[in-house]
Amino acid sequence: MDIAVLTFDGFNELDSFIASAILNRMKPHGWNVQITCPTDVVKSMNGVEVVAQQPLEFANQADAVLFGSGMLTRQIATDQTILSRLSLDPNRQIIGAQCSGTLLLAALDLLNGVSACTDLTTKPWVQELGIEVLEQPLHAHGNVATSGGCMSSQYLAAWVIGKLADIEHAKAAIHYVAPVGEKEKSVEHCLSVVEAYL
Repeated sequence: MDIAVLTFDGFNELDSFIASAILNRMKPHGWNVQITCPTDVVKSMNGVEVVAQQPLEFANQADAVLFGSGMLTRQIATDQTILSRLSLDPNRQIIGAQCSGTLLLAALDLLNGVSACTDLTTKPWVQELGIEVLEQPLHAHGNVATSGGCMSSQYLAAWVIGKLADIEHAKAAIHYVAPVGEKEKSVEHCLSVVEAYL
């Protein structure tokens, strides 16, 4: 499985790195999780520079594509030089977005009138597009999911694993990253958010 974690300038480290780390728990099962960027190097909202593992076009053939959020997402959502490089298809791909990444799904016509989740800052911008914003951490419709809040990346990652592998692998991945002493509770809570969409 090829997984593209789309990471743009101004990105939120929590979105890209948490999702990537959890999804990489599937590496022994042949998963290839790649930080995928429009340029060779991108800089986070806090100045962390990351070298792209793959160019943006890697997403077009990936089995799953996750859009992180960031400070510049509103500008990216109107930048056709970036968006035109993406050709995604929810009929053959699992596609998810976190927080302001929801704006990119809308810009690529991947929401098609479906309700979505996002963070509180981005909420009014998503609503301006005529999209109903849900007050919950994760929502999926078919092969497209949105999530809201930095720590919702665990739900998005668990959803991808559940969709492309199975619930037991999703449980194992969350169990591994959950705090000691809270592992069972963390897995149970994560599944309570994700399982309805699998």
